[in-house]
Amino acid sequence: MPILSSTQYKTPLLQFNGHLQSIYPSIFRKVPFAYARRERLELPDGDFVDLDWSVAKKSANKLVIITHGLEGDSTRHYVTGMAKMFQANGYDALGWNCRSCSGEMNRLVRFYHHGDANDLRRVIQHAIDQYGYQEIILVGFSMGGSLTFRAIAEFPEEVPTQVKSAIGFSVPCSLKGSVDALSTKENNIYLKRFLRKLGEKIKLKAKLFPGQIDATNYDQIKTFIEFDNKYTAPLHGYENALDFYEKASVGPLLHQINIPSLIVQAVNDPFLLSNCMPIETAEQHPHLFLEMPKRGGHCGFMVKGQMHTWAENRAIEFARQFN
Repeated sequence: MPILSSTQYKTPLLQFNGHLQSIYPSIFRKVPFAYARRERLELPDGDFVDLDWSVAKKSANKLVIITHGLEGDSTRHYVTGMAKMFQANGYDALGWNCRSCSGEMNRLVRFYHHGDANDLRRVIQHAIDQYGYQEIILVGFSMGGSLTFRAIAEFPEEVPTQVKSAIGFSVPCSLKGSVDALSTKENNIYLKRFLRKLGEKIKLKAKLFPGQIDATNYDQIKTFIEFDNKYTAPLHGYENALDFYEKASVGPLLHQINIPSLIVQAVNDPFLLSNCMPIETAEQHPHLFLEMPKRGGHCGFMVKGQMHTWAENRAIEFARQFN
């Protein structure tokens, strides 16, 4: 499909660069929204994920499933904002939490990661089998975008017919590209925050699983490559960090997508390098749309004077276009 234009999107005046457009909403944006209930979904391996539901007055069997980013959860502003937007347009909304992200540590020694969309597939199937949804839209942010597109691209012939379209914002299509971006000096603030939050879980896991996870000298880890070499790769069956980045990146799978899909990448996103922009794939793909607004930051896309973001408007517009 042709690369889509985003000339109509303008950022708030004081959010004049990608860093402010990323940081400001993360700290200050508050969405007046509350989920109605939480459901625990037991997984085949003995673990669980927690699902947060909000039901529209008249959903007509329509559901949006929203997947958060690395070390996020269903209460992040970009998740609740998207849930609120879809609910206002007649969809039920499900914000699910990856393993260890719902406020309660998961049961197994493993965590979640960019390359494993099996839990999301089970969430989708659960929504169909248990509640009978006939129209499902998938929306993901950052790592959640990776999981969203992996869920439909890895085994495209197995995607339920109820899944009508997929939408991702700020997606690290190349994990190595994103890691390289976050390794620059100007992005050290984001790197430190991720490593601090991941470290809290590693230290707790080390107490729960002595001999299987070692948190000794964790505070000496300064890069994602060091973290992924020591923890992500061995815990999840990869040889090392580089093997993880190569095999867990969703970019190489995008050509297999067979339902309408939209990827939105802000050009000034501090988390992404140019190799995270799947331009050639989108240009030659009948179902994949790529939109690259000049501004928006990472999971930002705020609009002056409005409670909702441009991303929320864009997602519901795309969902309507293909459903």
